[in-house]
Amino acid sequence: MNLGRNGIKIWDLQFDATDELYLMIDQHYKPMPKDANGKINPKSHGLADNDIDALRHSYVSAVYVIEFSYGTAELLGRLNELNPKRIEIRSRNMDLWNNSVGRSYGKKFKRGAELFFALLKALKNGELIITPDDARRFKGAKSINRLPKSFVIKVKENKTGANIEFFDIRNKRMMTKKQFIEAIKAGSYPGYAVRKHYSGEFPYSTRDRFSFNNLG
Repeated sequence: MNLGRNGIKIWDLQFDATDELYLMIDQHYKPMPKDANGKINPKSHGLADNDIDALRHSYVSAVYVIEFSYGTAELLGRLNELNPKRIEIRSRNMDLWNNSVGRSYGKKFKRGAELFFALLKALKNGELIITPDDARRFKGAKSINRLPKSFVIKVKENKTGANIEFFDIRNKRMMTKKQFIEAIKAGSYPGYAVRKHYSGEFPYSTRDRFSFNNLG
C-alpha cells in the first residue's frame, strides 16, 4: 500500500499540487513561463524567492493538511529544508514562514480554487513573504539536519485518535498499522517497538535523541 487518502502518493503530492497551482496562477494571476509546446514549465528560471514561490510553498503545505494532517504537513515542510547548509538562510526562513501560513489556510479551505483565491488574497494583504530580504522571522521548528536510521511518521488517525496509517520517509512507503507492526516484529525498523493494549497492539518509537519521529 503506497497511496494516500485520495489515491495520491504522499511524496508526489507536492508535484501534483504545484501543477494545479501553476495552472491557476496562469489563469487568474499572471502568465507563467511555458515551453515550446505551450505547456507551463515548472523548472523555468524566475520561480524562486518571489511571489510565485510564496504561493507554491503555502499552497502545497495547505494541500498536505487537507489530504493528510497538520502534523504531516509541518514535518514534511521541514524535511523539504533538509541539509540547510545548501539553502541560503533567508530563503529558508521565507519558505518556512510561507509553509506555516499555508498550513493555517489548509484547515479552513477546500483544495483548488477556494484555497488558491484565499492564498492570493493573503499574498496581496502581505501575509506571505515574497522576498528573502523581508525582516519577519519564522519562530517555529526549523529544518531537520539529520534523520534517524529508521524514520516513520503517522499520516492518518481514526476517529478516536489512534494512529492507523504510517509513512516510511527513507523508503517512501505507506503502511497500514498492521503492516507496520509486522515489519517492526520482523526487525525491519530498529528504534520502534510494539506495545499491547486492551484494544490491541500499536507501534511506538523507542526513546532516542530525535523528537520529531515520536509516535507515542
